[in-house]
Amino acid sequence: MSKVLVLILAAAAALSAQSQPLRDAVRARIGDFPGTVSLYARNLDTGAAFGIRETDPVRTASTIKLPILCSLYDQVARGQAKWTDLLSVTAVEQVSGSGVLGTEFSPGVQLPLRDVSHLMIVLSDNTATNMILERFGADSVNAYLDRIGIKTTRSLRKIRGDGNQLKNPEGWSRAGELPENKKYGIGVSSPRDMVTILERLDRGEIVSPEASKEILAVMKRCQDTAGFRRHFENVANKTGALDALRSEVGIVYTSAGRVAMAITVDGIPKPDWTPDNPGLLMIADLSKLLVDGLTKPSAPR
Repeated sequence: MSKVLVLILAAAAALSAQSQPLRDAVRARIGDFPGTVSLYARNLDTGAAFGIRETDPVRTASTIKLPILCSLYDQVARGQAKWTDLLSVTAVEQVSGSGVLGTEFSPGVQLPLRDVSHLMIVLSDNTATNMILERFGADSVNAYLDRIGIKTTRSLRKIRGDGNQLKNPEGWSRAGELPENKKYGIGVSSPRDMVTILERLDRGEIVSPEASKEILAVMKRCQDTAGFRRHFENVANKTGALDALRSEVGIVYTSAGRVAMAITVDGIPKPDWTPDNPGLLMIADLSKLLVDGLTKPSAPR
């Protein structure tokens, strides 16, 4: 047996031994939760990783706005748009839910593309997202994801709103028109896919080093503090929420290392839009367990 293979097997054995306490802690926290928890996390410094159902497709809710933003930077880099291009707020694109453009702005107001993109992430503005998808199309998002080798994350359509103020679904991508994808709503992804995007952002590989840095800077201004940010201050994240779902993707920066993770909690028994939604509490607690478990120093040999 070669020396290299011996080292690889030893490293794998050590990682397996280290991951068992983390696996036990995660499973204990999930316990008999009546819904489904899917997650994947990776220490960007050491490569240590942990997952549960990490390749299973999940409803993205608003976390699909991160791939949309990445594709938007690609459009600008390729000269298909400028950050100073003006987008108009229209009654057609205005929807209820998160953000301010749907409720506090009058139709006809024009905003620079850069400002609209910031609102899409920082406030998770649904109308801002629709304005971008109206300008570029959901298929352009998926074409960009294809070019970077991410085949299972898809932008499916525009956002309809929330509660009893739902508009008719519009702006379907080709993937969104497939019958098997209708159940996912505005987007479908997997925890592993989302962490792959986060890793590439960290390495400066999404569009360019400058673009990757800017995207992470926008994510660091995300104002949703009910998940990862309950336990960590230095975070670049994007969240998502539906009646029965809470999700979050992001990078947590600590003195012990950087951990990229994506967590989806689906099947929450009843709608709860308070900060104490059980899905949010689950995400917050799991993020702490994952960061602690993946940044813990190796046991002495």
